[in-house]
Amino acid sequence: MRNDPLRLAGVGCVLIAAVLTVLVVVRWGPLLFLDERIAEELHARAVAHPGTTQAMRVLSDWVWDPWTMRALAAAAFITLWWRGDRGRALRVAVAAVVASVVQQGLKALVGRERPVWPDPVDAAHYSAYPSGHAMTATVVCGMLLWLLPGAAPRWALATAWAVAAVSVLGVGFTRLHLGVHWASDVLAGWLLGVAVVAGATAGSGRRGRACSGRSPVSPRADGPAR
Repeated sequence: MRNDPLRLAGVGCVLIAAVLTVLVVVRWGPLLFLDERIAEELHARAVAHPGTTQAMRVLSDWVWDPWTMRALAAAAFITLWWRGDRGRALRVAVAAVVASVVQQGLKALVGRERPVWPDPVDAAHYSAYPSGHAMTATVVCGMLLWLLPGAAPRWALATAWAVAAVSVLGVGFTRLHLGVHWASDVLAGWLLGVAVVAGATAGSGRRGRACSGRSPVSPRADGPAR
């Protein structure tokens, strides 16, 4: 089936995320060491380049903010519902809600503290693991890519994939650059986001087909009714 590779990717991401979560909870030394090294190097760059850091704040707090992403998902839901494509509209809504529940639930359960700096360049509240920015961007961008019609021009598909990739990878980097997340937080957000997209689109069949409420083959006006 067409969705099998995505399903396998989703299962794989869930398994990797589960292992990563356990390592975070038990405070596995090598992981913490890597997280700290990455955080220290990026924070030093953030302090040394305030102009770049300000641009990162704009991207993180406005362009790729979770509420911006949820607004895009809401717009897609409303558009699909208005067109009568209720099935895909509900899948988008479910993906967005599940992503919020999973990330907030894990934050409460894991309770991981964020990096603390003597000279912070940004601030964030609540627990660090997983990154809500990374997970929300992955889910919303993934669902929007799933909604693309298969008959769209190649340049349009390529552009959409490029924008999605830059958004998902970019938001993760901004959270690290601003010193409000550990690298494993962002990785977990990406992994869980892919898993949610895989689950939301499972069994969806052909992509890009809207529900019209009519039979795929309609009898001609001058033909016999069947």
